[in-house]
Amino acid sequence: MKSYLTGRQVCLRAMEPEDLAILYEIENDPAMWEVSSFTVPYSRYALKQYISLSQNDVFSDKQLRLMIADRADRRVVGTIDITDFVPLHGRGAVGIAVLAREQGKGYAAEALQLLCEYALGFLRFRQLYAHIPVSNEASLRLFSKAGFVRCGLLREWIYRENRFEDTVLMQLLAETPSESNPQIS
Repeated sequence: MKSYLTGRQVCLRAMEPEDLAILYEIENDPAMWEVSSFTVPYSRYALKQYISLSQNDVFSDKQLRLMIADRADRRVVGTIDITDFVPLHGRGAVGIAVLAREQGKGYAAEALQLLCEYALGFLRFRQLYAHIPVSNEASLRLFSKAGFVRCGLLREWIYRENRFEDTVLMQLLAETPSESNPQIS
């Protein structure tokens, strides 16, 4: 049987109480607030509650947060999420955060590939989408390489660095044997 959550370099796993420190670091990074719509820091208490109350079931929670761990030493290097899950329409938004010190090592690419295979293959989602600021060229390349296509532009969608910035809407559709993902520029 295929292991949807384990790749060559990373494995994706559910949150554990031991992940509190890394979640605290990620969630309290102001650079992440600009794209996540959060404007205040999280307390350790709030994050501890979040971990303990999570069912780790996208159908119950309407979201799924997985920890990205290096397969060799099990060290957590980031998180990958499905949020805004709508079962009726079979869609969810993807977000990914890799610690700055761990970027450029291929973790994000493999984690995104694994998440897409899991959501579209095992969970039978119809589609995944992401909102990416136009200036975030690395993320635009990452999602493009994973098969996401540009399908829209949201004008002045986020406020960052003292100005409003456009955001690209990218989408990945599950393929059926009789169709393929159209490339939209």
